[in-house]
Amino acid sequence: MSDKKHSPVCEDNIVHEDILQKVTSEMPEEEFLYELADFFKVFGDTTRIKILYVLFESEMCVCDIAKLLGMTQSAISHQLKILKQSKLIKYRREGKTVFYSLADDHVRTIINQGVSHLCE
Repeated sequence: MSDKKHSPVCEDNIVHEDILQKVTSEMPEEEFLYELADFFKVFGDTTRIKILYVLFESEMCVCDIAKLLGMTQSAISHQLKILKQSKLIKYRREGKTVFYSLADDHVRTIINQGVSHLCE
């Protein structure tokens, strides 16, 4: 006896109009979906994830983040720019020094949800 593997094909070829209408009415605009996809791409870089974890603990300047992660200030600055453009971090200036921190608690929530998912 052979095992039938699950196939993602509709054998009956029946379209469920009521379901299509309901889902279509709930779908966000295409442009919003592109923005959402771009937002999640930001989390696709290990260095940016490390920076976010560092900023969970304390606000820090570029020098300190670079020292902690064993990277150049230039490399850290590049990633901070991306995180800032995505509104995941904010900064404040104290004299000539710029300190970075998480933009809000949503950032921590997003990371924690990812961790929870991976630990299931």
